[in-house]
Amino acid sequence: MTLADLRAGPEPVLAEVDGIPVSGLRAVAEAPRAVLVAMHGGATSGGYFDCPGHPELSLFRIAHRLGYTVVAPDRPGYGASAPFADDLIEPERRLDLMFGAVEAFLGDRPRGAGTFLLAHSAGCEQAVRMAVDPRADDLLGLEVSGTGHRPHPDFVRAFEARQRDDRTPGVGALIWTPERLYPPDIRGGAAIGAPGPRMEATALRTWSSHDFPELAARVRVPVRFTTAEYERVWRGDPEALAEVGALFTAAPRVVLNRQPNSGHNISVGHTAAAYHLGVLAFLEECVVAAVTGEFTGPTPQFDGGSAPSGR
Repeated sequence: MTLADLRAGPEPVLAEVDGIPVSGLRAVAEAPRAVLVAMHGGATSGGYFDCPGHPELSLFRIAHRLGYTVVAPDRPGYGASAPFADDLIEPERRLDLMFGAVEAFLGDRPRGAGTFLLAHSAGCEQAVRMAVDPRADDLLGLEVSGTGHRPHPDFVRAFEARQRDDRTPGVGALIWTPERLYPPDIRGGAAIGAPGPRMEATALRTWSSHDFPELAARVRVPVRFTTAEYERVWRGDPEALAEVGALFTAAPRVVLNRQPNSGHNISVGHTAAAYHLGVLAFLEECVVAAVTGEFTGPTPQFDGGSAPSGR
């Protein structure tokens, strides 16, 4: 694959779902292996998965080049749906919007073996809810990153300091460190930033303590959980990884991956291509498993060179 192969980027798309406009990006393969649906994190948009100025890092371009259709809606309260954010607080309303958007973005286009969900950070709340919804009846698998069950000590300290004095650096500083892991023009987020809705804080209030464990136990497709080596919002040590893996009690396969030389914003760092290729390898395994009916597990498996010893 050459850089020239990656020059064709995704197209912007706009759909209306029950009177609410939803914007996003789409890259359609003529005869796709499967459809990859990507859910961005907080304070960004679907453009997070097409790293501006760096086509070699783009999930869209790599996945499309390898034969997958990719869609990345702007999540509820972002992009075109921002004016309707206050009407989208209830999880069911947001689920309706995202399922409707994916259907509208794809239309009658072929979908290959089925759909695969990928989510980052705050987008994991949306994706895991979608994964356990009956409407996800063709779901092949699930990839989540930038989330967790236990907050990182650095996050706790930053949050408490901010509560005491709003002049101190906020939690946002943690997601762009170490700086060496990101291209200079991406570092800090200005190139990929988007206004986030106030209602998102409400949606995430009980995510790690209640919603994530409850929903994870209901996921019945293969799961790959990735933490960045330098993640500072969520714990990513071996014990924390094993604890997250144990939440997915109904999944036929759980792969735990610690991505080397990566920070929280894993899809726009220097190692984004390595991460995306790992996701696509897992997706391809899910495609084969769906076709053959073969799954492995449910014992969590550790992937990659950063796997804890003894596994």
